[in-house]
Amino acid sequence: MGVVSFLSEGDWERLIRSLIGQGILKSPRVIRAMRLVPRSLFLPDDQRPYAAIDMPLPIGEGQTVSAPQG
Repeated sequence: MGVVSFLSEGDWERLIRSLIGQGILKSPRVIRAMRLVPRSLFLPDDQRPYAAIDMPLPIGEGQTVSAPQG
């Protein structure tokens, strides 16, 4: 299954726009990177539906992937 089946591109883009609007994302390079490489690619299948939620998510072995704002 592809990433789109777990996360709509609109969800990820809405989060990016929200972080820009809050002044959290400022660097054009970081914004471009986030648009090119969705967070869902770094998550286990069971966490992919939550990729656009701005919080740390478990990735196994007691580890987490940071929140996008983090």
